[in-house]
Amino acid sequence: MSSFIIQGGSSLKGSINVAGYKNAATPIIAASVLTEETIILHNVPVIEDVKRMIQILVSMGSRVTWTDHHSLKIDNASIDPKQMDMKLVSTMRSSILLMGALLGRFGKLKTREPGGCQIGSRSMDTHFHAFKKLGIKSEFDGKFYDLEKIAPADPEIVLDEFSVTGTENVILAAALNHGRINVDIAAAEPSVQDLCWFLQSMGAEIDGIGSHNLKIKGVNKLHGSEYYIMPDPIETGTFICLAGATRSQLTIENTAPQFMRLELEKYRQVGLKLDIEYLPDSPNKNYQLANIRVDGKIDLQAIEKLHDMPWPGFAADLISPFTVMMTQAKGTSLIHDWMYDGRLKYVAELKKMGANIVVSDPHRIVVIGPAPLFGKEMTSFDLRAGATLIIAALAADGTSNISNIYQVDRGYEMLDERLSKLGAKIRRVEGD
Repeated sequence: MSSFIIQGGSSLKGSINVAGYKNAATPIIAASVLTEETIILHNVPVIEDVKRMIQILVSMGSRVTWTDHHSLKIDNASIDPKQMDMKLVSTMRSSILLMGALLGRFGKLKTREPGGCQIGSRSMDTHFHAFKKLGIKSEFDGKFYDLEKIAPADPEIVLDEFSVTGTENVILAAALNHGRINVDIAAAEPSVQDLCWFLQSMGAEIDGIGSHNLKIKGVNKLHGSEYYIMPDPIETGTFICLAGATRSQLTIENTAPQFMRLELEKYRQVGLKLDIEYLPDSPNKNYQLANIRVDGKIDLQAIEKLHDMPWPGFAADLISPFTVMMTQAKGTSLIHDWMYDGRLKYVAELKKMGANIVVSDPHRIVVIGPAPLFGKEMTSFDLRAGATLIIAALAADGTSNISNIYQVDRGYEMLDERLSKLGAKIRRVEGD
């Protein structure tokens, strides 16, 4: 098991580029199966989840080529879902998106239950409730799902929660040959928006993008496209928390602030100084790129209360990085992560380091700061916990060893190398 060895206690300085959005890249790669024509994607993050999604496509007969470091050429003309590598499917949560995409193109599918981060209960009921409304029959034998389109879709679909991947699966399944469909209680997260814009570039007809009501008119055929994936707002927020926790001055380049307005407001509320410089050109007409200069050389102030919400609320994936920043803030912060019941495992690791955190229940914690942190041996339990512990280790005195960093590699591209360029003392140790 590979690990990071981190010597903390120093401020960082410099510029760091934001990679393409993991949560948009995987559904967009899944969406590429909806056409037999060539897809070219730019700003693709080179991370483990993307690599695994590509491997699943290749196992079905897709021809995928990296044309440069962050660009993909995909040809799905000859794919066969029956050849799909089920072992890979069972290792990643986002493989669930292939259900909607393959059903949209082929009308039937047999697949394994998806895997992914162990962060509590993550029901797939919303997906199958929506599939039923789309006229898709589903059966599960404990290992495999059998899904088949057997009836016309209902024109009105109401999702039973703001499920991001549930919404994406509906979009993928409905983009072809489904008539007009109105989807209520749709998630509006940036990844959903980027998927819709990508499908529009292929010829899909989707209205209401960015709202909780989507209107989809299924078309007979989708064509090839060349598309630029949006920069990652979660990575942007992670780097802002890094600047705050380590009292650093950083410039975060190639980001899109319009997708994280509330997060930016909360960062300012605790004292961070943010200067946004919008760039004159953007490869995607749907948003404007910018650089954000962050001044973390301030005395952080606690936030009275913070909780995650569906977009445009505070992103659930940024709760844990914000928590470690609050360990260095003056005062008491109440932080409520209501979405996942198993995501507070990282708190025990922070407490080992000296953080003053009271766990109220499986969803709420009280953070009292500032508290000095000290390097320890820790384990990355999931993707966002891993990034959080890296921030904590860089803010701490002494040396930390963070194991199971495969979780970090799933969503952050070459994070150790990028942080080293900011002055971080971090090195990778390969394990068995």
